[in-house]
Amino acid sequence: MKLRALLDANVLYPAVLRSYLIDLSLLGVYQAHWTDELQDEWIRNLQLNRSELDEARLRQTQGLMDRALPEARITGHEPLIRTLTLPDADDRHVLAAAIHGQVDVIVTQNLRDFPSAVLDASSLRAVSPDDFLGGFLPDQAAALVEALRAQQARYRAPPLTMADLLHRLAQQGVPTVANSLASLLKISRPAL
Repeated sequence: MKLRALLDANVLYPAVLRSYLIDLSLLGVYQAHWTDELQDEWIRNLQLNRSELDEARLRQTQGLMDRALPEARITGHEPLIRTLTLPDADDRHVLAAAIHGQVDVIVTQNLRDFPSAVLDASSLRAVSPDDFLGGFLPDQAAALVEALRAQQARYRAPPLTMADLLHRLAQQGVPTVANSLASLLKISRPAL
């Protein structure tokens, strides 16, 4: 049975990391999950930080994600939210979705907001995107490279070299995995 992972808004926010995580789910490496609220959160935060981005295009990306992985959306978790306690109350919706969606792991950049003492009761764990993706190496190395090549092929205007793509992944929270993939592909390691 494939690992089921809830992707927090902060790992959906960076475009290259988001695309890479989706490509890996499409390849069957794991099952990606999210909620409409998580989708709204990454879009809202991206618009706050990059006002030049058009909301319609971002919503189009959301729609493409939902169509590519229709089983990814978790719904019906809302009643659980108010029953949960976390250091940051604004993250309770993430935990509620993880519990209701019966995922194995929450992939997040905010590990301190998901203490293991709270997650253990639900047999959940929170991991960084670097640790999450690193868990697929070396067994799934071919799939990680395949997803990287698929992503690189989509960048045409302007094109990205594999080194550029790995550099972006490193900047977006997966430096260890980016370096491991650079070694596998025998290209220079991405500088941060």
